[in-house]
Amino acid sequence: MPGDTLNVNNKAAKQNTFDAIVVGSGISGGWAAKELCEKGLKVLMLERGRNVEHPNYPTSTKNIWDFPHRITLSNEDRKNHEIQSRHFSYREDNKHFYINDKENPYDEIQRFDWVRGDIVGGRSLLWGRACYRWSDIEFDANLKDGHGIDWPIRYKDIAPWYDYVEKFVGVSGNKDGIASLPDGQFQPPFEMNCVEADFKKRLESKYADRKVIMGRTANLTQPVQGRGQCQARDLCHRGCPYGAYFSTNASTMPAAYATGNLTVRPHSLVNRVIYDEQKNKATGVEIIDTETNKTVPLCRRPQRRMHRLSNNNRVMRSASPCQPYSSSHAHVAR
Repeated sequence: MPGDTLNVNNKAAKQNTFDAIVVGSGISGGWAAKELCEKGLKVLMLERGRNVEHPNYPTSTKNIWDFPHRITLSNEDRKNHEIQSRHFSYREDNKHFYINDKENPYDEIQRFDWVRGDIVGGRSLLWGRACYRWSDIEFDANLKDGHGIDWPIRYKDIAPWYDYVEKFVGVSGNKDGIASLPDGQFQPPFEMNCVEADFKKRLESKYADRKVIMGRTANLTQPVQGRGQCQARDLCHRGCPYGAYFSTNASTMPAAYATGNLTVRPHSLVNRVIYDEQKNKATGVEIIDTETNKTVPLCRRPQRRMHRLSNNNRVMRSASPCQPYSSSHAHVAR
């Protein structure tokens, strides 16, 4: 690089230093990266899986006859992906998005379906897209039932944040006036078909306290910020080239890239959090490059967004003399 000697990269430390490090590129990680980038921070997003760039989803426009098994799973698929194949949406046309169970085994004493994406975007490419607000029924539940700890907030506290998120995500739905399902910042809903409309009419005419509503979903019925309207193809699980449903790849990542502050590093398995004993805080993370198997330190305090089990696993590997069990042993134990 310009300015380097022939043998030493004098800019290596600067190139591997960021204001914030986001671990994981799923819905939470993508949103964290967007918000931090828009606030002016230089952000590094780490993802253990391979890169997937919107709108280049490899099977999104294929016909069913383009697949050897007509999108059903072969015996070999079920053998190599014993856990992932339990998931309802795991099929021949999107199996490349999921982790390989043979390469990532875990002890299953009791059945536990650990369904994981292995791609940039994570399960934001694979989620069901149903978007419902909590109401005070949920926030009051612990207090009224006497179980657990009372929520420190109520619906009125989080409602403005629901508004903020829904406007960016693009949630279609109808304002139905149901207390247990608060209305939001909705795009026009999808229309019910004739059977659904008739069922709604009959049920609501007989039961005044029961409602049949159109689902509230993160599928666009109107374009939003460069993302196209849903074509109702029923192929969301392959990745949408129109960007018509909310995902990291189609939504938060482009917004973060637009700031010029985002760096995405796929094939980056976070091994541990780097802890500075003098500063008494985390200053970065150590990753394993899954293509080269080399260890790389990346500096700055991380904003960690990880899958719960993966999170605990990394935290438990981040022990220091000051905190010999982990950097957050009490949190993991709880």
